[in-house]
Parts: sequence; C-alpha cells; structure tokens
Amino acid sequence: MKKLILSTALAAMMAISPALAETPIPGGNMIVTYKDDVATLDPAIGYDWQNWSMIKSVFDGLMDYEPGTTVLRPGLAESYTISDDGLTYTFKLRPGVKFHNGREMVAEDVVYSINRVVNPATQSPGQGFFGMIEGFDASAADGSALSGVSAPDASTVVFKLSRPDATFLHVMALNFSYVVPKEVVEAEGADFGKKPVGTGAFSLTEWTLGQRLVFTKNPDYWIAGVPYLDSFTVEVGQEPVVALLRAQNGEVDIPGDGIPPAKFTEVMGDPAQAANVVEGGQLHTGYITMNVTAAPFDKVEVRRAVNMAINKDRIVQVINGRAVPATQPLPPSMPGYTKDYAGYAYDIDAAKALLAGAGYPDGFETELYVMNTDPNPRIAQAIQQDLKAIGITANIRSLAQANVIEAGGAGTAPMIWSGGMAWIADFPDPSNFYGPILGCGGAVEGGWNWSKYCNADLDALAAKADSTVDPARADERLKLWSDVYMGVMEDAPWAPVFNEQRFTLKSPRMGGADALYVDPVSIPVNYDYVYIKE
Repeated sequence: MKKLILSTALAAMMAISPALAETPIPGGNMIVTYKDDVATLDPAIGYDWQNWSMIKSVFDGLMDYEPGTTVLRPGLAESYTISDDGLTYTFKLRPGVKFHNGREMVAEDVVYSINRVVNPATQSPGQGFFGMIEGFDASAADGSALSGVSAPDASTVVFKLSRPDATFLHVMALNFSYVVPKEVVEAEGADFGKKPVGTGAFSLTEWTLGQRLVFTKNPDYWIAGVPYLDSFTVEVGQEPVVALLRAQNGEVDIPGDGIPPAKFTEVMGDPAQAANVVEGGQLHTGYITMNVTAAPFDKVEVRRAVNMAINKDRIVQVINGRAVPATQPLPPSMPGYTKDYAGYAYDIDAAKALLAGAGYPDGFETELYVMNTDPNPRIAQAIQQDLKAIGITANIRSLAQANVIEAGGAGTAPMIWSGGMAWIADFPDPSNFYGPILGCGGAVEGGWNWSKYCNADLDALAAKADSTVDPARADERLKLWSDVYMGVMEDAPWAPVFNEQRFTLKSPRMGGADALYVDPVSIPVNYDYVYIKE
C-alpha cells in the first residue's frame, strides 16, 4: 500500500526551526503575572487560555506547531505515515526522549495517555476530540481501552480511525494528546495537576497556591538548545492594573491578563510604552447570530440587511481599536480564510431596500441578547443604533453569560451578540469554526449553533473537506473550506463584526520574534523560545 511519509530528516529539521528575530541569549528568569490562580496543569483537564501555554511548556505531543505560527510540525513523533484510505496513522517516536523523572518515554506511554483522556473517569473536557478513533464510543462509555490505538513496539504507535479526518494531526497537537507517565499519574492521583511530570522544555519546581508557580529549564530537553530561559515565574493574585504598573516599573516582563481596557489608550498613546506592545491576530470572531427558524430572520434578505446595517468600524472604536472588522466567520489568521472576499458593504439604503423587498418596509421589533459584562453591553448599544437606522427596533436583553448561552441553545433568542462567549478555535483548522457553531450538528437543543442554521449541502461539502487527508492536497482542502464559508455568507445566518487582536506588553529586556508573544496556539506567550536580552 502506498504511504504518505514525512521523512526523519525533514522531521528533525522542522523540529529545530523556531521563529527568531536575533541570536538567542540563554539564561535568566522571566516574570509573568495573572489575576487568577492556575486551576490545573494536567493536560487532560486544563482547558482555559491561561494555563494552555504553561501546559505546553511542561508536556509534549506527537505533533506540534512551528513557534509563532499555525503550521503543523512533528513533536515527539520523529516521522509518521498515513495509509491511502486515510484510516491508519503510524508514528515513529524520537529515541531517547525522557520524562522529567528521568524515565525514557515509550510508545505505551502514548497509548496510556490517549486512553486516559477518553476514559469517562478522567472527566476530560477534551474527550470529544478523539471521536474519529476506532472504538471511541465504547471507550467513552465504559472506559475500556481504545481498539484503535496500539503500540506494536516501544517506538511505534498506530492509530486506526473509523473515518478519514484531516483534523487528526491537529488533535495530536492539542494539550489533551500530550504524553504523561502512567506511574506518576497513578501515584499522584488527583494531585497530578499540581505535580505534573512531562517531557517538556520546563518542569514545575514550585507552586505556592495563590502566590506563584516556578518553571525551571529541562536540561535534557529533546530539542537541542531549547529553552533559552533558565526559568520563568508566574505570579498570581495580581490585579491587571497593578500588573501593568509593575511592568511599567520594570518589575514584570509580561502582564499575562493583557493591557487593562481602561489603560489601553494611555499605553498606546505613549511612544515609549507602545514600542513594547506586540499586536497579533487571534483565532476568534465576534458575531451577531440570527435565528433562521423564526420570522423575520427566516428570510435571507432580512439577514443580509442586518449585515449591511452594521457599522463595524464604529464598533471597533468602542473597544479602542483592539480589533479589525470581520468579513466572514473565519478570522484572518485561520487557514482557509478567503482573503479576497470583502463581505457585506455598510450600506443603509441598500439594507432598507432589502427589508422592504422582504415585506418589512417599516422594519420590525426584535430582541438582542448580550452578556452583561463590559464592553459587551456597549457594543450591543452600538448594534442597536445601527439597526434602528434601517427601521429595526432591537430591545437589548443584557444577561449573565450562562443565561445567554441557555437562550441560544434553546433557540429562544432572535439575535445574540457573541461577545464574551464567541468561539475561539481549539486548533488552527477551519473545520473547528464550522461544526459546533454553523453546522447542522450544532443546530440542536443546547447546541452552540445559536442561529439554528442548517445547510445540508454545506455540511456535505464540509465532510468532503475533512475527508481530504492527503497533505499533498492541503490547498484543495482549504479551497473547499473557503467555499463552505462563502456559502455561509451567502445565507447570512451571522453578521460577522470583528476579529479581536491580541496586544501583549513585554518588557524591553525580552527578546525573540514578535510572533512568539502573540503565538496563536500559545497564549499569552511561547515560553520555550523567548529569551532575555540583558
């Protein structure tokens, strides 16, 4: 059978090609702050933006990403092959990789780690990502071993899938797939998240609850010369405004919670401070949903009119320019984004004409649900004003996050502003923006497809895209996804509004490419590749 092979030489080359701006300087300790303490460093459990980059530095998976990018590369896998039918993945492990406790990692550790995540006893929020593996349903139900994961020898792991899935390699790069040592997990039990042991660039050497975590360089890390820092310290319990002040005083290298909104204009207006701010895209889109199953939003002309009524530039100003106007569901930094698509133009007269043609010459009254934390109510008010200009009276329902999500899932919210709840991709692949929030599978009671939009033809096209697993056909697959999202925009179940940008303030002594400080898969910073210049 013909195989698609990533050579060992290429794998090694890809593994040691970080994004660098200058010659790295080894040594030193970096200080990062957060308001909240870290919940866990267990890769099977952690699922919030704050702890993902820490987990990424303590553990590794079979796959990884080029630092500062969304480009997949081998991780613990030295090479891999994919069968012609896309159903069998065979990974060869790098030799000599050691856990922090000194034991060499072997293929059975990978098998154990994947089974642990799928086992319902672990209660992993990432369990569902592994649904394409053969035997998933039984394993997820009763904790039995996955029939589709095996280790024929100490350096080989084989995955058999029940269906072709082009996202599988991305799943192998998620923290839920990171490799853990069975004996440590079993010895520590529920405390493993506080006493993690992985193969990563750093090991956790101190955790004083409510105060700080200290991560120390792994001298035996399998990528030569990495990391550059001797250590990094995460101080918790720091209010963002206080953290900013400490950063301004040279006491903090990265305020992890970002620049407080109330201080953003001040910081960006000071050339000395603005010079230390790095801006980058996020895998995020803020959007307005419209329930397509009920009048008046069951008419596509009405939904298109709403798209044309929204003054996106003005809404971006509401959040001090911390976003760029959106033209489509995918954010610009996501593969599959259609670069030459301009979206719906802001055109009040054309929007009014569409409403009249749909039978609403005098507009109508509706409800706009919004999460009740700043700046979302202010954004909703701006949307309300825009809609008023074309005759739509949108009464704002400002509620707690859980109540808005409940209304969206139940289908009782005519319109929802997604702010504070908007989808942030789990991994940089266009499929992750479709199924849960735009596909037919998500348009169910309790689902995240709040527009209740279901286009069976687009679902079929999406399935075709995700069954295109040959890496040589990657461009073809992305074109299919572009077609899916262009079809969505034709049907207009959403009005995409903006793509939030990340702004990371770093101290002048920090070095490394800017992309490492706004890494799309390591938030807020890729600890493994940054360094101290002084």
